[in-house]
Amino acid sequence: MSGADGAGLYPCETVHVRTDPLRHTLRHRTYMWLVDLDRLPELPGPLRPFAGFRARDHFTGDAPTLRAALVGFLARHGVDLEGGRVLMLAHARVLGHVFNPLTLYWCHGPDGRPRCVVAEVHNTYGERHAYLLHPDERGVARADKDFYVSPFFPVDGSYRMRLPLPGDRLDLTVRLDRPGSRPFTATVRGTRREATPAALLRLLLRHPFSTLAVSAGIRRHGIRLYLRGLPVQPRTGNRPTEKAT
Repeated sequence: MSGADGAGLYPCETVHVRTDPLRHTLRHRTYMWLVDLDRLPELPGPLRPFAGFRARDHFTGDAPTLRAALVGFLARHGVDLEGGRVLMLAHARVLGHVFNPLTLYWCHGPDGRPRCVVAEVHNTYGERHAYLLHPDERGVARADKDFYVSPFFPVDGSYRMRLPLPGDRLDLTVRLDRPGSRPFTATVRGTRREATPAALLRLLLRHPFSTLAVSAGIRRHGIRLYLRGLPVQPRTGNRPTEKAT
């Protein structure tokens, strides 16, 4: 495993800020991978249980490869990359567990020009939904919200997403806009590290069971919000295009 396969590691901090009807901030530190779907990292034997990328964890869950899963989703939306490069930002499966609140795919044509971005959202109910986005020159895209994520927000409003392709820096913003308010903003910020075994080992020691910690943290903060009196919204109105198996 080396930087030659195009993979990068991003130690990062994720911040969720709620402003309506209660103000609440969630912060957690973790790390994410940026990988080429056609050149997934090849890990030394002892490290393989700590970084897996499986097609069953994304989209419909029944494609033979991650690339095939993405191609299938794009085909259903009339998009053909013609074999162009795809870079995916995601958490890897660690010791059999993975949870990706947000997976991003930067999709290019055969000439290397950006074609689109796919934002795949997972909720804590085992469901997943993908948004096809066409960001502007600043990396900003908008999409109507049509998937139940937080139990404290109904399925309405729209997202404003700033999703520039990560380089030396990872700097993402997703904001929920509802009529008359902007009640939720999430940011992910980090710095690239070369994906070497030594770098991965350091991150594993710093963030053991990283994806389990992410999902546990989200649930813990959800309980805290509920105890503060925030009403739970019915889980109806979902229109997921993809569902976990």
